[in-house]
Amino acid sequence: MARTNAQRRATRALAAIGSVAVAALALSACSGGGGGDAGSTDGAGKTLTLWHYEGADSAMAKAWNAAIPIFEEKTGAKVKVEEKSFEQIQKTASQVLDTDAAPDLLEFNKGNATAGFLASTGLIADISDAVKEHGWDAKLAPSLQTTAKYTSDGVMGGYTWYGVPNYGEFVGVYYNLDAFKAAGLEVPKTYDEFVKVLDAFVAKGITPLAEAGAEYPLGQLWYQLALTKADRSWVDDYQLYKNPVDWNGTEVKYASQTLKDYVDKGYIAKDVSSVKAEDAGVSFINGTSPIFVSGSWWYGRFATDAKFDWTLSAFPGSKLSLGSSGNLWVVPERSKQKDLAYQFIDITMSPEIQAIIGNSGGVPVAANTADITDAKSKELIDTFNGILEDDGLSFYPDWPAPGFYDVLVQELQGLVTGSQDAATTDTNLGKKYDEGTADFR
Repeated sequence: MARTNAQRRATRALAAIGSVAVAALALSACSGGGGGDAGSTDGAGKTLTLWHYEGADSAMAKAWNAAIPIFEEKTGAKVKVEEKSFEQIQKTASQVLDTDAAPDLLEFNKGNATAGFLASTGLIADISDAVKEHGWDAKLAPSLQTTAKYTSDGVMGGYTWYGVPNYGEFVGVYYNLDAFKAAGLEVPKTYDEFVKVLDAFVAKGITPLAEAGAEYPLGQLWYQLALTKADRSWVDDYQLYKNPVDWNGTEVKYASQTLKDYVDKGYIAKDVSSVKAEDAGVSFINGTSPIFVSGSWWYGRFATDAKFDWTLSAFPGSKLSLGSSGNLWVVPERSKQKDLAYQFIDITMSPEIQAIIGNSGGVPVAANTADITDAKSKELIDTFNGILEDDGLSFYPDWPAPGFYDVLVQELQGLVTGSQDAATTDTNLGKKYDEGTADFR
């Protein structure tokens, strides 16, 4: 019965996210001979078929492309990278992975509705023995492991390993240091200092926070504000269904009321409900707003496009931050080359490949910091590692329930436009959350 529920809810969730558009990957790779017996460590004459959807210029694609010749030299096998897009893999995985056309290794999105669904239906392999053999668990912080391990019902945070991430992501605060210097301000280290900075910019006629209410940034700020009042047990309740979430509790009430206060006090623009993420990012890049609460995925773009000095820090006054592992390497149950797949994963977890991720603007999970030569990249990784040391990664607010992303956007738009108060917003959010998570609890 549990497995049927997992399939039903995950299918619904997959349909909800199937419209995500991600650019197709176009890579060329060497091809080789036919497959061999699963479990063989002698790769001569064999081919590892690999799917991933990272853009060719991304940190991950650069690193994984560098891993291919190392793997081929080490094993004697060839790697065949098949051109796929995020949408292709997302929409067809549940069908293709149950056929002989299944790849031997693929990148797949983490979370209950994606990797968890494949785990619950037996389409991807339990790789717990390989994790132990190669010591990957020792390289991954506990909060990174959460998205790699699932219950038999497909809920993350279980005991069985179904994937391995080799990069991460998080949400922090970007600061325009030139704007701070011009205003005679310093980067805040506490939340009280953060508020004083916001007030100081408003006093100078500057809207300090780049923000977007039509897409994800506003919901992430709302969740971050809740996290400033939360602990790990609250995150486990919200994300892993350990206990019911109190939608009248301190965490939620503080987040919603404070977000409304941010608009009323001029910290966020009055028209925030119609602003998209791209517009918010551009307002930081062009210097219009000196502060942006958003993800590490902006880091490379800001490094290229921003014509001023800037930095990124974890949200002040909070040990908990939005973020998670990156997507996972998963091994289909029908993979013909499971041992070769594990060897390729192991190479991507090596210091050499992790350093390429880090020096290319990504967030490696197991790099030697001495190998990171780019100053900005080292700053990014040091911030991420600091969050990991505090066991701070707390995932994302829309993860628990299918379609909850759209609910968050709609309800927070109502809050910041004044069409509904904080209490109504919290009630509406709680009702939709409870409905969306009923099958999990």
